[in-house]
Amino acid sequence: MSRRPSGAPRHIDPRRGFSLAEMLVVLVIFGILVAMAAPRINLAPAATRSAASITGTALLVAQRGAVARQHNVVVAFDASGRRIRVHYDVNNDGRVQGGEMANWQPLTAGVVFGRAAAPAGRAGTAAISFKGRQDGYPAIYFMRNGSASEEGGFYLATAANQAANRSSNVRMVVVDRATGRPTWQVYDGTKWTNEF
Repeated sequence: MSRRPSGAPRHIDPRRGFSLAEMLVVLVIFGILVAMAAPRINLAPAATRSAASITGTALLVAQRGAVARQHNVVVAFDASGRRIRVHYDVNNDGRVQGGEMANWQPLTAGVVFGRAAAPAGRAGTAAISFKGRQDGYPAIYFMRNGSASEEGGFYLATAANQAANRSSNVRMVVVDRATGRPTWQVYDGTKWTNEF
């Protein structure tokens, strides 16, 4: 038996490992499987859940901001633009003016205001049920005591479900007038159930 001197290079067995051709074949097969499975992945539940969570959280932050800053915070809804605006109304006049913070926040991609074929819930029959207005948009006002100007809400559905008038994956966000607290629900095909 011969000994390899220390520091001498090891003999590499050419039969160990994978060749580049073998790796490419595996990657091509994997790519084909992913391409076949991708159209079957349904992202609609995640999209509407995300949109409801984002808008519901924006309402909650607005309500708490009104209490913390001791002035009205107005949330306006632009249905055609698929976005909401949070306006910190420092002088409580209901108008966006210079020096007052007003930020637009878009809905999650592929999500629109609407309930498609889902039945009306606490939010009413309209896509956005708030009667208050700011700059022509439906709006809700959060007061410095934490209450809201009215009880109402809105529905969120994917654009595809809205166009096809399907009731699946529709979310509803409702604001309680007395507490100003938003809650969101999902239509499970038979009834509205709380998500948060």
